[in-house]
Amino acid sequence: MISEEVFTRELWQACETHYSQHEALCLSLQDDCQINVNLLLLASELDRRGIGLDQSQWQLLIIEVAAWDERLIGPYRRLRQLAKSSLSEEEYRQMLDVELMMERKVQNLLLHRLNQLPTSQGETNNLKLLLAEFGLDIEVAAALIHQG
Repeated sequence: MISEEVFTRELWQACETHYSQHEALCLSLQDDCQINVNLLLLASELDRRGIGLDQSQWQLLIIEVAAWDERLIGPYRRLRQLAKSSLSEEEYRQMLDVELMMERKVQNLLLHRLNQLPTSQGETNNLKLLLAEFGLDIEVAAALIHQG
C-alpha cells in the first residue's frame, strides 16, 4: 500500500503533458462516450507508474467526478460551445479559462480522494478498468497506453 500524500499536483502535470500528445482522442472519448478526460489521463498515468486501483475504486472516482460534470462543468461546457459563434476570441478564451479552472478543482478532488484510497504496486489495468465502466474495450484508447 502507498502512504498518504503520495499523490501531488505533479501527477496532474504529468497528465497534462500526456494530454497535449493525445488531445483529440481524449476529447473524442469525452464527447462521444462521456468519459471524463481527467479520469482517462489519471488511469493512463497510474498505469505508467505501476500504481493500481480496483474496479470499486474506479466506480467511486467516476461517481464523484460525474457529480461535478453534471452540475457544473457539463452545463458550462455546453454554454461555452453554444456561445462560441457570438463571442470574440478573447471572450471565448476567458470562458475556456473558467472551464479549465473548474477542471482543476476536479483534479484537486481526485488528488484528495486518491490519497485516501489503498493502492497496489505492480501490474496494473487502470485504463482497462475505467473504460470497462463505460462499456468500452481498451482498444478505443490504445494510444493512451504508455509503452515501456
